[in-house]
Amino acid sequence: MKKVDKLFKNATVLTVDEKFNQYYPGAVAVSGDSIVAVGNQEEICKEYESAEVLDCQGKVLMPGLINGHTHVPMTLLRGLSDDLRLDVWLMGYIMPVEREFVSPEMVTLGTKIACAEMIRCGTTTFVDMYYFENHIAKATAEAGMRAICGESVLKFPSPDAQFYEESLTLTRAFIEEYQNHPLIVPAIAPHAPYTCTPEILQACASIAREFDVPLVMHLAETAFEVDSIRAEHGVPVIPYIKRQQLLDTKLIGAHLVHIDEGEIRDLVKHNCGGAHNPSSNLKLASGAAPVSKMVELNMNVSIGTDGPASNNDLDMFEEMRLTSFLAKLQSGDPTSLPAKTVIYMATRGGAKAIHLDKITGSIEPGKRADMILVDLDPVHNAPRFMRDPDGAYAQLVYATKSTDVSHVMVNGAWLMKDRQLLTLDEPSLLAEAKVFAAKVDKFLMEREQSLLSKLVAIGGATQEESFEIQTKVKVDDINAVLEKINMPEIVIEQRKHYKQFDTYFRFNNSDEMIRYREDELLDDKGAVKSVRPRLTLIGDARHGVGGENKILLSRSRYLAQAGNSLRFYREYFKPDSMFEIQKDRLRFHVMFKGIKFFINVDTMNQPEIGKFVEIKSKTWSRVDAEQKTKLVSSLLTFLGLKADAEIHPDYHELK
Repeated sequence: MKKVDKLFKNATVLTVDEKFNQYYPGAVAVSGDSIVAVGNQEEICKEYESAEVLDCQGKVLMPGLINGHTHVPMTLLRGLSDDLRLDVWLMGYIMPVEREFVSPEMVTLGTKIACAEMIRCGTTTFVDMYYFENHIAKATAEAGMRAICGESVLKFPSPDAQFYEESLTLTRAFIEEYQNHPLIVPAIAPHAPYTCTPEILQACASIAREFDVPLVMHLAETAFEVDSIRAEHGVPVIPYIKRQQLLDTKLIGAHLVHIDEGEIRDLVKHNCGGAHNPSSNLKLASGAAPVSKMVELNMNVSIGTDGPASNNDLDMFEEMRLTSFLAKLQSGDPTSLPAKTVIYMATRGGAKAIHLDKITGSIEPGKRADMILVDLDPVHNAPRFMRDPDGAYAQLVYATKSTDVSHVMVNGAWLMKDRQLLTLDEPSLLAEAKVFAAKVDKFLMEREQSLLSKLVAIGGATQEESFEIQTKVKVDDINAVLEKINMPEIVIEQRKHYKQFDTYFRFNNSDEMIRYREDELLDDKGAVKSVRPRLTLIGDARHGVGGENKILLSRSRYLAQAGNSLRFYREYFKPDSMFEIQKDRLRFHVMFKGIKFFINVDTMNQPEIGKFVEIKSKTWSRVDAEQKTKLVSSLLTFLGLKADAEIHPDYHELK
């Protein structure tokens, strides 16, 4: 007889292979990290023997579950703030706490807690995207789980990178460190289309292709995201990312709530995977992804929990149940997404969606031994009918709880036996989490009255450019400047005429201000075409760039639509003082030497401090800012303005 390391017998084996073979009583032989044989117990036990034999007592032996999308360190943010709109939840609570607390130590603790929870819930593989992903990978490997770990890349400063170039450098080093790791697959994770520029997306796609690693990304999660992409780029989300070459990578698109059939077909054509997150999408009221249509069109779709701060758990049995129920509700068809299909999505189909189906997702010879044992005998699962071969799938999806998982193995190694974790010290982790939560509570209580919290609470706020270079020069003759702007060397893409009325709210003991602005857009005859009110929270951070260049990077800004009166905001924010600025603005969107700039020709009416030419350009990286800073000097010279006459403060600072 052939000797193997482990032998499972007396099991209800659900292989979830191509033929969905089942064996009862069945047996599985394991050597090292891989499955050697699977089949009827009598046949397997005749051919193989082992010093370690597990009598499964009729339990279901099945592939470990695959969590297609999550942010595991956010276990430490679970329950931080719930029952809020996505923007209020994310920008008012989650992001401020992340800026304050996310560190290598935090993500390590959060990952270990998440691994403990997922192991208990029968998950053996997950797809993550967060910060300090190398520390997440290390903690995951120590816990013995399998994971795709995606280093996040954004156009905003993040906890582990001030500029996106730093994120790309981190990602390269991370990929090189973890290439060919037995448990960890490194990946790159541009956060979302609305938090990355086309340049960032293309750079991420290039790295993903260069190293042949997955690219993980949030896609079409909300209707607002889709509408914004369409308004800015003229196409829906999937065609937009296709332009950036993302479909030519091992893409794993999370959410995909608001996509149509044509977009699904494009994803199928390019063998892209999706991750359906029913609990998170329901809780945040994002909508329900067209999963039935995806399955019908043969798209590879996994099931995910999303992060435990927006779910609020990592229970894949709950997600499987919701996946089936939600599809039935959407379609009005109780046959939609039957249990067998859902089990496939959570195992072999999920492995296909995350591009790991060659090594995991089913119980087949040659694949890694990633398996779980599930007890179908508890009272909530009794009795069990044997006449229908698909009955076991229905029990697993509709009646089984995660607490019914008794044993978990990954890569041929035990992570849990008889509900006892073997690789993690759960009591110690929970004690550390309690200390962390107390620190976060203290932080939030101290800043509960922060201006940003108040801003997002009333209308939703979005972070505008983290940085923009800006400078201005006082002028006597506006017409001379306008003549220069209209010369062929400057390409005018847009020109607009505004009257702007700004009211600034100042607060004692704070460098932040709230600006309430009414933009009156004028037509060629000076009549008002439209009025746009909005609020801006102006931060205090400023950073210079360039050696002798004195042009500055502007403050971080948060914008919110202003749907109420000035009186309302004055009473709501309760400023300690206020002042007003009024100006007439000619605004030009131009291209100069291939770079986009904004040229504002301003006549200050209140206070009457003169006329100015202001030059701005958005930027998301320090290298870009330095290059544009040098070009601004050329633009000033072309406009007939002297660089040594530059004024760098904003208008409210001049006042």
